[in-house]
Amino acid sequence: MKLPAGKVPPKILEEVVFKHLGVKRREVVVGPSYGLDGAIIKVGNKLLVTSMDPITGALERIGWLAVNINANDIATFGVQPTFFASCLLLPENATRKTVKTICEQIDAVAKKLGLAITGGHSETTPNLPFPIVIGCCMGITEKGCYVTAQDAKAGNMLILTKSAGIEGTAILATDKHAQLERKIGKSTLRKAEKFFNHISIVKEAILAFQTGDVTAMHDPTEGGVAGGIHELADASGVGFKVYEEKMPIAEETLKICEFFQIDPLQLIASGSLLIAVKRSAANKVVRVLEKSKIAAVIIGELLSSPEKRFVVHKDGRMGEFIRPVSDHLWLGLEK
Repeated sequence: MKLPAGKVPPKILEEVVFKHLGVKRREVVVGPSYGLDGAIIKVGNKLLVTSMDPITGALERIGWLAVNINANDIATFGVQPTFFASCLLLPENATRKTVKTICEQIDAVAKKLGLAITGGHSETTPNLPFPIVIGCCMGITEKGCYVTAQDAKAGNMLILTKSAGIEGTAILATDKHAQLERKIGKSTLRKAEKFFNHISIVKEAILAFQTGDVTAMHDPTEGGVAGGIHELADASGVGFKVYEEKMPIAEETLKICEFFQIDPLQLIASGSLLIAVKRSAANKVVRVLEKSKIAAVIIGELLSSPEKRFVVHKDGRMGEFIRPVSDHLWLGLEK
């Protein structure tokens, strides 16, 4: 079986990856599981939240993305990210300028988010066509001061911040600039390229968590908003009903997705945050975020049966919500 581009499918994670996890240690409070953004490890009287992600499909902002995407994972626990380490794998034609550019990007984001760079590794790797940056981010918290993607409950409302496909829009606008400029215009393209500035979800995750009404959070990355909703449901063992007309999609994203004939809901979506919240507090959480100028919309609700995963279309029809096989970013980059 040949694997699709992007994340390893859930079936292989369950049948292969999760069956090879070394020894069991009592310090591991939350370990590997599908839909989780990281792990929690007990160290003394503190908890260490840690996560790891690679950046492979973006060339212009690879260092910028590496820090933001990993910091986002920590923030979904309601924890402030504080430490970052990276592994830089460089192609044989890489230069001093390549290293300098990536390191300057990592440094700039780390300073903005308040992260210390704790170390890592860098090397030139044979037969590698483009740079890869693998990041590891950590944050410190205390017992009971976090949520996980496993904690959502049936009856919770589901909130989405900002809009779908933010990261994918920015990557395609940058890496496919020449193609897109002729079709969607310079003004739209310039706005789309600036979507990189909205990649971080640290602020909204911490704000939402501090309300005390959030049960779970998840940042939809590969597989887009559609994949992220399924992952959150998988992790918590629930189903969902979402509304197509409620899904926020920026005009720039729509135009780029129309050009490449891809689905914005299946486009890598770092920069948006899925928040499961108590039904009675959903509107309050939205107001808290909007007060800080963070767009947020209630897009649906969670159901008790994990098998029930519906979308209500704009015309009122209800159907099964698509589960992405592979992120549509790869389809766009191939064209």
